[in-house]
Amino acid sequence: MFHVRSPNAEKASHEVWAQTVKKQRRPRQTESTLEMEQDQCKMDHEPDRPTWTKQIEFTLAGIGCAVGLGNVWRFPYLCYRSGGGAFLIPYLLMLLVLGIPLLYMELILGQYTRRGPVHALAKACPLLKGVGLATVAISFIMCTYYNVIITWGLYYLFSSFQSPLPWQSCNNTWNKPNCTDRVITNSSVHSSTASQQFFSYKMLEQTGGVEQGGLMRWELFLLLILAWILIYFCIFKGVKSTGKVVYFTALFPYVILLALLINNAQLPGALEGILFFIVPKWGKLLEVEVWVNAAAQIFNSIGIGFGSLMAMSSYNNFNNNILKDTLAISITNSLTSILAGFVIFSAFGYMSHLQNVPISELAVDGPGLVFVVYPQAFATMPVAPLWAVLFFIMLLCLGLDSQFAMVEVMVTSLMDAFGGRLLKVLRKKELLVLVVCSTAFLMGIPHVMQVGIYVFQLMDHYTAIVSIMFLAFFEVLAICGLYGVRRLSANVKEMGGNRPNIFFTVCWMFVSPLLITVILVFTIIQFKPARYEEYVYPPWAQGVGWVIAMASIIWIPLGALHTLWVLPGSFTERLVLSITPYSLDKEKPKVPYYLERREETFSNISISSYETPPDKTNFQTNL
Repeated sequence: MFHVRSPNAEKASHEVWAQTVKKQRRPRQTESTLEMEQDQCKMDHEPDRPTWTKQIEFTLAGIGCAVGLGNVWRFPYLCYRSGGGAFLIPYLLMLLVLGIPLLYMELILGQYTRRGPVHALAKACPLLKGVGLATVAISFIMCTYYNVIITWGLYYLFSSFQSPLPWQSCNNTWNKPNCTDRVITNSSVHSSTASQQFFSYKMLEQTGGVEQGGLMRWELFLLLILAWILIYFCIFKGVKSTGKVVYFTALFPYVILLALLINNAQLPGALEGILFFIVPKWGKLLEVEVWVNAAAQIFNSIGIGFGSLMAMSSYNNFNNNILKDTLAISITNSLTSILAGFVIFSAFGYMSHLQNVPISELAVDGPGLVFVVYPQAFATMPVAPLWAVLFFIMLLCLGLDSQFAMVEVMVTSLMDAFGGRLLKVLRKKELLVLVVCSTAFLMGIPHVMQVGIYVFQLMDHYTAIVSIMFLAFFEVLAICGLYGVRRLSANVKEMGGNRPNIFFTVCWMFVSPLLITVILVFTIIQFKPARYEEYVYPPWAQGVGWVIAMASIIWIPLGALHTLWVLPGSFTERLVLSITPYSLDKEKPKVPYYLERREETFSNISISSYETPPDKTNFQTNL
């Protein structure tokens, strides 16, 4: 039945009906094709959902999301620990068979359903809809402490506007007697560098352990507020504001990386560092840990399982060529890691030359690479404050891009689920973004106390290492296994006209699920309790860490139980329905899917129901 809202609407109504009849008179197709089309026709349409102003904005936002601080410290650190160039071979192989196919999978589902991870996975596999909830939970937990890294970067940035740099010598009030202004080796366990003491005793003023809470670090507290203000004003208008910001935050880091590389390449010893980076130690390839680390780095760097890129792709135009974006994001991400590797290892060669110690004996450990080792390196460079300022502006841009994406996951999911009700209370989406940012800020306050570094390390260990592996496993099971590669291929064909080639099909069916399973098994086998440097967390703190991990993982079984509870029928019937896509939709769409996807809009027509027109030319209207 068509309700015509204006006198001129009858003609448009006839056009809609005529186009519908024309669609219905298509030749009969095979049963399997019809089955897939019935699945596709159950999609919800959101005509008012915003889209990126230009498609390049999504590509840049995706690159900014994938390229983060991990490219600057985690990749060079794993490369250093795995014998340099030997790490590059499994890394590039894992990019090909794991990173690109799984990113393509996530972007397809997000763009096709036009929903964030919660609703997209609930439609694709109702039994594992909790995976979508878990991705939102883990992204929100991570954004509460990830912004602390941006806070540290701001502190270093403001501290860099002086000469000499404050971490350049041991002649400061915060330095301890065991301070040295020389680069220490792995054997120098009783000494600490000037940059290490600046990080620990000046900026953090850290306590002796998680049992000692300490006082508030008010400088960091104010910088944390500033960091969240920056985040809010970058995303408060949704994709419209984020799309403009990423032109700078996604591109500017490359300018600084290239400038740093040109400067570092001219330093003595730089060539030895670069050779250490690119020349493999072939014996390392026989170690399983190297291959597992390469796969885990691809996985964590691109962000499979975080839901960020899936949420961003939900704002794409329906007919966007998602494969181009997939290749651009994944390849750019890996090239950035390799570029950062040249920058970092050329600095390592310079440090090795200055101190006359082998590169393999430099003390390099995790995030300390960013805030300890590298600052110590450019402290001895000509015009040191300039390079310090540029370096920490680059870190700020890298951190902001990733933070945008994690906050956007929560905002998108809340709007998808409760948009109407939330907007009735808050009136504007900008206020919802403010509420999300304020809540995350309050949860991040413990990280800017003197005990903050221990809280940060505990949350990062049990969130980024433990939780994410379980989420990835169940996401691949939900989409590749239960939703099915055939449906996923049909979705791509509907959006772009061509099915994915045999490479993606094989990866989705066999290679990627197998690799994810192997990584999960090795993560469990090789699991080690959280620790910070030489400090080992007490059992009660480890218990708190598992509670943090379960805060995201628990949604997977809870979602499955809820699905089986709400579906009708016997247990067997419920189980069958729970792995049937779109079975949780309360009602079928009111118009065929191909009418919902039409780009034309009829502002004067409201379709309240749809029935197959009878074989006659007249039809009923409510004039």
